[in-house]
Amino acid sequence: MKLATATPADAPRLARHVNAAYRGETARQGWTTEADLLDGQRIDEAGVAEMLALPGAAMLLARNEAGELLGSFHAQVKGPVVYLGMLAVTPALQTQGVGRFLLEAAEDYGRQHGCTTSKMTVISVRAELIAYYERRGYHLTGATEPFPTDPRYGIPKQPLVLLVLEKSLA
Repeated sequence: MKLATATPADAPRLARHVNAAYRGETARQGWTTEADLLDGQRIDEAGVAEMLALPGAAMLLARNEAGELLGSFHAQVKGPVVYLGMLAVTPALQTQGVGRFLLEAAEDYGRQHGCTTSKMTVISVRAELIAYYERRGYHLTGATEPFPTDPRYGIPKQPLVLLVLEKSLA
């Protein structure tokens, strides 16, 4: 696998990739689908472009030798903390190490920018995903955040809450 960083020109392709990984029938091929929790899209092109433009942010890409997109992960440095979000792996390739590759790359991105902590939020009912991150050294902080009400990020089929997880990068 090769690591790359997205550019604004990648926004349309990344929006399609993320939506296929999170929602709809394509997402059901993998183990991390949100299709039963939310309707609608995960993100649109404008949302990807906004994420790419954030200060200290990078959308990390995993590509195969032929240059095909396998997965993506957003990282944003804010002081001593790197905030991670929207890990998206092509559903048919989940469980093959792409997510771990991107998670390690995102943590390295934080370390390279002087971060000592990695932080993320996960939907509270995603027990299998929380367990995945716990196996990689993350722990629940006890903090919660409300799920975004902006329909650009999906329409919840049930009440949802985000749990905050973090990991020391020291």
